[in-house]
Amino acid sequence: MKRPQILITGASGCVGQYVSSWLLNNSEADLLLLVRDKSKLNAFELNNPRIKLLIGDIRNSNLFSNELCAVTRVIHTATAWGDPDRAYQVNIKAVKALLNQLNPDVLEQIIYFSTASILNHELQPLMEAFTDGTEYIQTKAQCLQELESHPLAEKIIAVFPTLVFGGRVDQESPFPTSYLTSGITKAIEWLWLARWIRGYSKFHFIHAEDIAFICGHLSTTPHRVNCQPGQGRVWRLVLCQPYITIDEAVDTLLKWRGIRNTPRIPLTNWLVRILIKMLPIHLTQWDRFSINQRHFTHDPITSPESFGGQSHARTLREVFKHAGVAKR
Repeated sequence: MKRPQILITGASGCVGQYVSSWLLNNSEADLLLLVRDKSKLNAFELNNPRIKLLIGDIRNSNLFSNELCAVTRVIHTATAWGDPDRAYQVNIKAVKALLNQLNPDVLEQIIYFSTASILNHELQPLMEAFTDGTEYIQTKAQCLQELESHPLAEKIIAVFPTLVFGGRVDQESPFPTSYLTSGITKAIEWLWLARWIRGYSKFHFIHAEDIAFICGHLSTTPHRVNCQPGQGRVWRLVLCQPYITIDEAVDTLLKWRGIRNTPRIPLTNWLVRILIKMLPIHLTQWDRFSINQRHFTHDPITSPESFGGQSHARTLREVFKHAGVAKR
């Protein structure tokens, strides 16, 4: 019997390598890894007979039409930000071009990566994502909207990671270091100020290893059509752990670093405005919306426990441990 053929786009990224590694270790599927630079693939051996590299840009997926027509599952992690034109080309146009090259008679499932930032608490798209979002936020919101009416919509699971940790701060992991993990070092530098301020905001996070478990489970079990009320044809899953407050996050990092806690000044709107003026911060319209919103929480949420698994990092303490953050 022929093994499943799973295409992973953006396979050299942090999440892409965690997902690829999980599938190599926990499934019998053949992996087609779409990457621009194979030298960035360090988390597993490239001479594995179950791996086939597709070297190229997602915007030129037509170069691999022969391989794509035999794909049974897709995990689409490739994305772009920073440049508006490139974001549109990669996050919208290339997605539609890729889907058009898949054989609907062979294809079983598509796991499409978006971002939880475009959803409100009830997992509905935020109107502000379309009007005030950065080029990344706007293109992700628009793409989700267009996927709802796509002929393959009922085969699509849209996953929305929250804040993603992965790799290590000392670069000693074979996996790439996520932007959030890299930011831990910068956060430590600002603890002298953060320990005096009470933030009153809530957020979710997730480790890339836990994203890999969820995607691995979904891509190796029978696909099912979305039955969640009010979601539309595309199944939406927000990937994260239960929310914590920014104050809990600061407390955890202070304790981890052995820094004494202090009484805190409430971070009111007027104090936020003063800090913005004092500090070298440039705010976009989306930044201002995010500051006013404060709480980025979702319900329902999805973690490895949702599918009978066990989280790699359910708490920030576990995140710091896996990231190699030094204790004092």
